[in-house]
Amino acid sequence: MLSFLVLALAAQTTVPRHTANIPYAEPRNERQLLDVYAPATGRKAPVVVWVHGGGWMAGSKEAVDHKPAAFVAKGFVFVPMNYRFVPRATMYEIVRDVAKATGWVYANVERYGGDPGRIFLMGHSAGAQLAALLCTDSRYIEAERVPRNVIKGCVPVDGDTYDVPLEVATATARRIGLKQPRPKMGHPEKFGNLAEQRELSAVNHVAPNRGIAPFLILHVAEHTDTSAQAYRLWQALDMAGVPAAIFGAENTDHVKLDRDLGLPDDPSTRQLFAFVDEVLRNK
Repeated sequence: MLSFLVLALAAQTTVPRHTANIPYAEPRNERQLLDVYAPATGRKAPVVVWVHGGGWMAGSKEAVDHKPAAFVAKGFVFVPMNYRFVPRATMYEIVRDVAKATGWVYANVERYGGDPGRIFLMGHSAGAQLAALLCTDSRYIEAERVPRNVIKGCVPVDGDTYDVPLEVATATARRIGLKQPRPKMGHPEKFGNLAEQRELSAVNHVAPNRGIAPFLILHVAEHTDTSAQAYRLWQALDMAGVPAAIFGAENTDHVKLDRDLGLPDDPSTRQLFAFVDEVLRNK
């Protein structure tokens, strides 16, 4: 009987306390909501802000798979968010949505047991570009009254646009070589002209002594474009003296890599939790 009570109590402390559909902007908009998954008890927990993928045109904060349970079990507050999509919103408006959600977290997460001074920004695919940009170009979060030094780490997952002009050139050369039609909504249509593409590229905001948080860059080892972009970002960070690690996941794909994050036997998850543990030890 005693062992049953112990197990029941342990289960209660690890099941996330889920608060859904919190607006981070006014007026209330379906695309500007976030969720909070928090431990049942405790305070001053480190926080993960999670940005979903979907080509800046699709996706949802609900597509989190194992992540909330895994992070809450490790004592984190986990906050996935929605954001507006192109073409109804510009890429700059999308970036500001993510910054505004981060601002809401900074101002409010303490009420859910989180520590506003220890925030990690993470995201997959399109969300990887958005997370990496906000972690290298602090103007967006600072406009939402978030000090750069509260961002303790950044984990972009299998993004292909840390250097947007490079990806545009790569995709264009491939399309011409294969005699494929031009897409109606490719990266140039989403990101704009060359100057805008450069401005929205994380690599162009990396510089020494800017207080950029440590990075862990996860990517699919067999995916040519995301591997090239991962190494491009890692090189920029490394040259600027920013602590950065890179991990190419084997035997997976773009969707599976995201879906498996949080599983205990997943190699990328082990890398991810080793990274956050190390960052928190050093802070």
